[in-house]
Amino acid sequence: MNFIEELRWRGMVHDLMPGIENVLKNPGCAGYIGFDPTADSLHIGSLVQIMTLVHFQRAGHKPIALLGGATGMVGDPSGKSQERNLLDQDTLAKNIEGVQRQLEHFLDFSGPNAAEIVNNYDWFENLSFIDFIRDVGKHITINYMLAKDSVKSRMENGMSFTEFSYQLVQGYDFYHLNQNKNCQIQMGGSDQWGNIVTGTELIRRKSGGEAYALTTPLIKKADGGKFGKTEEGNVWLAKERTSPYKFYQYWLNTSDEDAATYLKIFTLLDEQTIAQLLRQHLEAPHLRLAQKTLAADITQRVHGTEELNNALLATDILFGKATAEALGTLKEEVFLQVFEGVPQAQISSDLLHKGISIVDLLVAEGKFLSSNGEARREIKANAITVNKVRVDEQFILTSEHLLNERYVLIGKGKKNNFIAVFN
Repeated sequence: MNFIEELRWRGMVHDLMPGIENVLKNPGCAGYIGFDPTADSLHIGSLVQIMTLVHFQRAGHKPIALLGGATGMVGDPSGKSQERNLLDQDTLAKNIEGVQRQLEHFLDFSGPNAAEIVNNYDWFENLSFIDFIRDVGKHITINYMLAKDSVKSRMENGMSFTEFSYQLVQGYDFYHLNQNKNCQIQMGGSDQWGNIVTGTELIRRKSGGEAYALTTPLIKKADGGKFGKTEEGNVWLAKERTSPYKFYQYWLNTSDEDAATYLKIFTLLDEQTIAQLLRQHLEAPHLRLAQKTLAADITQRVHGTEELNNALLATDILFGKATAEALGTLKEEVFLQVFEGVPQAQISSDLLHKGISIVDLLVAEGKFLSSNGEARREIKANAITVNKVRVDEQFILTSEHLLNERYVLIGKGKKNNFIAVFN
């Protein structure tokens, strides 16, 4: 497998430095990508770079993931309109631990080209400011640094020396890995080109060595919307931040055009398989085969088979024709994820001993329906379901109907759901 050609057909090459393809003809080259631990989880915007490292390793090369324990304290100005909040060491340590666990899902840490995770705090911790400006800063001119787009775009409103120095700090990362890990390639998003090239220049000037850069395009949605964003914010890789069900739904709801692009970038399906899949999708677009394949592939890769199966079951329950028995198999965690935001009423479980009539249940706490009359009208119209089963006015709710020993799902029509919570 040729790494560059693999990225090219997948649409994952934005810029590359001349000479890089010759270097990559030799298996076992080391290349790295940096991840700043601004949170205890990466979001799906980071998946592009993760998949770049995955392809790099599949092509027989050694991937290095650099976690910015030091640079996370500084803040990268690239693509930013204002300076971000700086993080303390305790927060960074927690974030690094979370990000490292996620990277371990994707990369292989065994074999001749085993992946490696490094933290740049390890080599910056004991490097004094005087040593840095004497041994590193003198090799890169102010004029060179001012010419970078990440700096020029901020000059009107101003930027701190802290952020201004970021490209030099990142450049030193590349130099350190070049000298200590024989790393010749740095990769990243297209907004990182200036920082990466500063690293190649520092290596050339300080040691006379060779180093190369490669960047990937920034991902945009076909409709102009921001990739990886929902009304709730970022789509995260950690299930504590974005549930596997919502994660699956994000990919399932992509447009046809975006799905075709994302299949190339975010899956390991080969070119022929993707082309065939897209042909099948065009023949029956209503089946959303491209989106379903995309969502299943990425959800399984990020969250595992069990969480994917939970997401598929939850999707079928909410939008398909799943049975009441299937609803009863949902774990409490998944049940609450699926029906997050649905109106709830807290009801005493003592009432279940005698049973609760469906009318009383519908008007409980005034959360579901407003009156007994409205409840009876909806029941007579066959609009009411309990745990996905249609009920009549004689229905009596007992403890046998509880889901996860606490919940009852009430439906009105096709789109309205309510949850009774028994305590």
